Amino acid sequence: MAQQDTKPTLHNEDDEIDLIALAKTGWEGRKIVIKMVLIFMAIGLFIAILSPKEFTASTTMVPASDSKKVGGNLSGLASLAGINLGSMGGDSGISPTLYPQIVNSIPFQKELLQTPLTIDGQSKKVTYSQYYTDIYSPGLLGYLKKYTIGLPGIIIKAIKPAGVTPSGVDEGNQLLTLTNEENELIKQLSDQLSLDVNDKDGYVSLAATMPEAIPAAELTQRAQELLQQYIISFKVLKSSESLKFIQERYAEKEIAFKDAQQQLASFRDRNQFVNTALAQTTLERLQSEKDLAQDVYTELAKQLETQQIQVKEDTPVFTVLKPVSVPIEKSKPNRPLILVIWTFLGGVIGIGMVFGRMFILDIKGKWNSEGTDI
Repeated sequence: MAQQDTKPTLHNEDDEIDLIALAKTGWEGRKIVIKMVLIFMAIGLFIAILSPKEFTASTTMVPASDSKKVGGNLSGLASLAGINLGSMGGDSGISPTLYPQIVNSIPFQKELLQTPLTIDGQSKKVTYSQYYTDIYSPGLLGYLKKYTIGLPGIIIKAIKPAGVTPSGVDEGNQLLTLTNEENELIKQLSDQLSLDVNDKDGYVSLAATMPEAIPAAELTQRAQELLQQYIISFKVLKSSESLKFIQERYAEKEIAFKDAQQQLASFRDRNQFVNTALAQTTLERLQSEKDLAQDVYTELAKQLETQQIQVKEDTPVFTVLKPVSVPIEKSKPNRPLILVIWTFLGGVIGIGMVFGRMFILDIKGKWNSEGTDI
């Protein structure tokens, strides 16, 4: 009976993690770890000290809802059944989910660039555009970032021609155009302005960040007012156009009524003692024209009053839960957090360098040993 060869299973001890060896390697490379921690701690301290202060002002408001929406009382029950009654309503406004589109639109931001700001050291208010074009200084850290990370962008801007109206676009054209300077300011403004729409609770939060506290509050206040104006203009657009049309017709018919009234009175004055059939017929015709003009004029006056009421009804009212206030404490930088993050990063890089060097030396040793075996 042939014996079956049995070979013991060999365990490769090199594949097992030797925690003691790892700890010994880390201890031997402690100088590198400490050095990297100190270097990155110094970098973090440098960044924390030189980072410019920023203040954030915010406001919270609740958009008005249309109480006359069709099925308003049933919308909650219908939503449970998976039926959306929102499109059935008579609300001609826009959804709060579209508010960010308004805030990020070019007309909105171009108007916001002209916001008057109270800047420390300035005798009078300056616009946002003037502040960041002529007054604001980003500081040492800002200049380092600008001429290191942002250097390629500066070179590209220097090569590109200055921002002017694109060729082929007439100055009288209604197309929106931006200069390079306006484009850069709008990009910066977009980073400083934030809008959060809470669909669940039904409120909208708006916040703005500036290097100074008072300008941050002023920019937030202006953005809130401007957003409300845009929403109101969208909401009352249809009723306002109808009101404008009725006002124009009312003015025309008022003139026509007064002319008919004047002609009738003049004819009566001239023909007080005339009793001919022609005079009587003319009088009846003028009287009919005057009565018709008066009826139309009176009806338009009623419609005008009704439409003015309609415009007021359609104008939304915003409930401000949290009004804009001047921030007391800065929102950035969080210096302790910056220091902790950079210190931790230095420790991770230091440990990585120690074990990375160990790994490279191990690979070289195996490579050399295999070379000698050959």
